[in-house]
Amino acid sequence: MQESQDFESFIAGQKRILAENPGCATALYNLGVSYMQQGKWDEAIVAFEEAIASSGRMFEAYVNLGYIYWQKGDLEKVVEANEKAIAIEPRYARGYANLGFAYSQMGRTEEAIAALEKAIELNPRIVQAWNNLANCYLQQGDIAKAIATGQKLLEMAPDFALGHNNLAYAYYLNGNFTRAIEHVDRAIKLGFKVHPDFLKELEPYRNS
Repeated sequence: MQESQDFESFIAGQKRILAENPGCATALYNLGVSYMQQGKWDEAIVAFEEAIASSGRMFEAYVNLGYIYWQKGDLEKVVEANEKAIAIEPRYARGYANLGFAYSQMGRTEEAIAALEKAIELNPRIVQAWNNLANCYLQQGDIAKAIATGQKLLEMAPDFALGHNNLAYAYYLNGNFTRAIEHVDRAIKLGFKVHPDFLKELEPYRNS
């Protein structure tokens, strides 16, 4: 975590660059990142928007705007920002992953699945994209696909606690209580706080 004085020194340096070179997109972007790291969302938005206005290729600025709007709870703007990011850089997997997550939170499951599958196609190592895709299949009631996706996720990231919890729930819905218990216990061991109601539901099957 950077100290406040470090942020102030860095910001002062970027402002000096802008004084000498008004509209410098890189300096504006760097300012936005610094403000974002401090949780100064409104200042960060202004800096990122100015960076975008100065350079048509600032797809990272759009992605960061999406993150800020997520923090502000504005899912429509999260979608808008990430759509603009992938319009500039169609091979940017993280933009599709962010879109997929936003769509899933909005209940737009089909669009979420399409975006998440594209993210995984571009970068199969995005763990959260696999996790969100499994959740989308659960939203659709496709438990078999949710399980298969969760298994692939844990093959890649065997210590991803949330993945174990979610796979446990999918197995529970599928009636495979032994595997559900196995994965829920692994999630707990990895430090995940499993919902007590879920643990209560599984308890009768522990000694059966």
